[in-house]
Amino acid sequence: MPSSAPSRRRFLQAGSAAAAALFGPIARRSLEAAALADRPVFATIGLRNQGWAITEKSLKFADFAALCDVDARVLAANVEKVGQRQGRRPDAFADYRRVLERKDVDAVMIATPDHWHTKIAVEAMRAGKDVYCEKPLTLTIDEGKLIERVVKETGRVFQVGTMQRTESDGNFLRAIALIRAGRIGTVRTVTCGIDGMIPSPVIPETAVPEGLDWDAWLGPAPAVPYRALPEMREGYGGGVPLYSNCHYSFRSWHEYAGGKLTDWGAHHVDIACWALGATDTGPSRVTPVEFTLPVPHKDGQPLEADRFNAATSFTIRVAMPGDVEMVIRSEGDNGILFEGTKGRFFVNRAKLAGKPVEALADDPLPDDAIEQVYGGPVSANHVANFIEAMRARKQPVSDVWSHNRMLEICHLANIAMRLGRELAWDPIRREIVGDEQAAGFLARESRKGYEIAAG
Repeated sequence: MPSSAPSRRRFLQAGSAAAAALFGPIARRSLEAAALADRPVFATIGLRNQGWAITEKSLKFADFAALCDVDARVLAANVEKVGQRQGRRPDAFADYRRVLERKDVDAVMIATPDHWHTKIAVEAMRAGKDVYCEKPLTLTIDEGKLIERVVKETGRVFQVGTMQRTESDGNFLRAIALIRAGRIGTVRTVTCGIDGMIPSPVIPETAVPEGLDWDAWLGPAPAVPYRALPEMREGYGGGVPLYSNCHYSFRSWHEYAGGKLTDWGAHHVDIACWALGATDTGPSRVTPVEFTLPVPHKDGQPLEADRFNAATSFTIRVAMPGDVEMVIRSEGDNGILFEGTKGRFFVNRAKLAGKPVEALADDPLPDDAIEQVYGGPVSANHVANFIEAMRARKQPVSDVWSHNRMLEICHLANIAMRLGRELAWDPIRREIVGDEQAAGFLARESRKGYEIAAG
């Protein structure tokens, strides 16, 4: 990361509004006319937080026939909200398989915890459904390869919920347009600031909340007791225990997710790879420079089961093609800093700032620069892009192949921290090189009865 705090503050003064003015308005494709006559039928599986967010975005363009969640209270609340919005209550299910049996459902939206994504997505495609799945798409690298194979086999349309590709006022599209236009010369370093995570105190076993099917929530993950402390979370994801091994806190456990590396990393590393033209390749080395795991590990496995176990802080160096260094770190501003031979700029959801951005006032980019990045007029929102792709029978802007390539970086970073050593990666064979123990983390065994069918 660059130098002093005062110079960094000066560097970040320009805001996204000024950047937008310099680039001009983004041409956005509208689905409104088509939506009136040709509305697809959707179902959402997993309804807390992002499940509701993507469902709400879709209501303008699609009808919902069914909703599914293993938490009866969450399910009931969302059935009521969707019923009020569309004038008809969708059917409610606790078992996602009942949703996939529905012949009237064109597509499913998956917003379960990460460890459930692959099993549901694979079965949905094989049931003839298109899929919108929240990020991060997978729990392991091998799961990503399986999903790619099933997309090819079935011909289904599959959108990953890395919505920064479409939304955030176009900030990230403008950033990529700057890179492609050579406005900072040859990119040398990309720094992704993705925040850290809080550690937890000891979390005791306690009674499962009323209405939650804990065994079904665990699904493919190992059978363990439910744990929670009484302190409640506030703000986004609120209304559940701040410390637990379930709702919202699942991201802090290896068993269900990949911490901030696959949470925010799935957003910013994605944009970084897109900007670098590295969406069909990968790194050669992933090095954990410094990191903190909140519980001791042996051979990559946590030795304590009653506290969060995903990394709370980290600095990771990634050797990318073209002699570009990517740094992923938990300190500093949340966003992406691009540094090249002719300049640098910073981008996040709220701002696009730096001298190359200011220079656009006198030397603007071509009018179609944003459309060239996006592949056409930018959609109204990320769900709209999915529906447009469904109608065209083509893959959308966040396809599984580009997503998996960048997510491999995040998964490898987690493996490297758990084992405490650098990993070498073959981006052509998509294999860890010369480290049999590390290669054992590319897949995970599912609990009996919840296996993911390879087909």
